[in-house]
Amino acid sequence: MPKVKEILRRVKNIEVKTNKLVEGLIAGNYHSIFKGRGIEFSEVREYIPGDDIRTIDWNVTARFNYPYIKEFIEERDLNMYIVFDISASNNFGSFEKSKKESGFEIAASLMFAALKNNDNVGLCLFTDHIERFIRPRKGKKFILKLLRELIYYKAKSSKTDIKKALTCLSRIIKKRSIIFIISDFISEDFEKPVNFLKNKNDVIFINISDIREKDIPNIGYVFLEDDETGEQILVNTAEEDFRKIYTQKIKEKNNAFQTRMKKIKIDLIQLKTTESFEVPLKKFFYLKRKRG
Repeated sequence: MPKVKEILRRVKNIEVKTNKLVEGLIAGNYHSIFKGRGIEFSEVREYIPGDDIRTIDWNVTARFNYPYIKEFIEERDLNMYIVFDISASNNFGSFEKSKKESGFEIAASLMFAALKNNDNVGLCLFTDHIERFIRPRKGKKFILKLLRELIYYKAKSSKTDIKKALTCLSRIIKKRSIIFIISDFISEDFEKPVNFLKNKNDVIFINISDIREKDIPNIGYVFLEDDETGEQILVNTAEEDFRKIYTQKIKEKNNAFQTRMKKIKIDLIQLKTTESFEVPLKKFFYLKRKRG
């Protein structure tokens, strides 16, 4: 178990690293794109010529024998959830950062953007089931608590089942929310629960991948291991045909995934561990704001 000072240092480093991005890129766009959903009652006041007669409160009007109208305000109290895949496949990383570590920085940026927008932030950690669920609240101290939980929580399962996790999540989340799902999406047949979530919420997929998952270098005989099952297979990476077939299969799988997401109209941001996530996020916010 890491010491408190180490936890605070790591969380602080992530906060500092993502702060510039939040200030210069996300915060303003986040505010303009994710607006409050619906309206809530504010007060009753006397009718003024020019007011919309459809807002007249007839009960109050009858009581005082003078027209009164209902006033409403936009509901700005948004809930934003970070739904984070902590299964074993996300521990993979061939360079400086793993997929999971890249996800930490993205999640932190989104959390601090929500903080600047005065929104509630919640956290859901999943593998083949929901392992940790924290209901949304406001405030910087709470955001830092979520980041500590995100970084240092130890998964109880190594496997992934997005379908099961999102089915459970759809039963938990009652109020319309912004839901960022951060994963490598190495899982099948989860369209149905995603569609259900999407009908009531803004759902955005953030797909993190590593270059070595798509392109194997020529390094001779190696064991390829499935992080989630532990299954190993010996392959000869010196064989050009093997490398070509492998790359083609991964490409086909990725194209099929994108096609499935387009079919159900899910916002999809694709990121690589070796690249800055600033440009893809900037592009996403720009396109979403343009669509209205």
